[in-house]
Amino acid sequence: MRIVLVIPSYNHGLRLQAVLGDAKKLGLPIMVVDDGSTDDTQTILADLATLPENAHIHLVRHRSNQGKGAALHSAFTLATEQGYDWALSMDADGQHLPEDAAHLLARARAAGGRPLVVGVRNGMEGTHVPWSSRAGRGFSNFWVWACGGPRLADSQSGFRLYPLPETLDLGVQAKRYQYEVEVLVLAQTQGLQVLEAPVQVVYQPKGERISHFRPGRDFLRNSATFSRLFFRRFLGRNQ
Repeated sequence: MRIVLVIPSYNHGLRLQAVLGDAKKLGLPIMVVDDGSTDDTQTILADLATLPENAHIHLVRHRSNQGKGAALHSAFTLATEQGYDWALSMDADGQHLPEDAAHLLARARAAGGRPLVVGVRNGMEGTHVPWSSRAGRGFSNFWVWACGGPRLADSQSGFRLYPLPETLDLGVQAKRYQYEVEVLVLAQTQGLQVLEAPVQVVYQPKGERISHFRPGRDFLRNSATFSRLFFRRFLGRNQ
């Protein structure tokens, strides 16, 4: 398995250095996509790039914010061109523990073939987990299934193992957070196996947590994506 670790980041400067420090323990090449950050992310990444021990970290930058999906797409495209056939994605906010990547890799190896593996976040009932994250997961799980996707326990988890170039061939249209749910629906309808594996989750206390979730705006975006996928299913355009 030729694997690259992909970390999309938007204004995560406060967390990014610690996240990368932990991620390096995996011993994988790392691709960080700065999706048009306006904080000190660019400076932090530039400083890290000067250190010899970070030679395996490749930096990609969008001049303006395009969305998490666009950041993943950019990384997946570049990774495929560089000869990688798997991308392990992890969020830049410190929510994921890099050592849990072993569960995703083990699930893929046990299954054989080239599945897409989603990390099911355990501990979502914790003290610092916002209600919007719990409610959003249930909402998303239902609509992914209703749109023809797999029945999953955590369709919103960003800790995933993606097979390349199969993921790029799905034709995902969403460019922001909705990319991660659309890819699940299209994977199911196009015959790409989707599996789950348990992972831990860490939510920082309110005030320390970096989140770009906006309930009203993101509900409308999610609804638009699910509406498009739902009607696509029933118009017979899944193939």
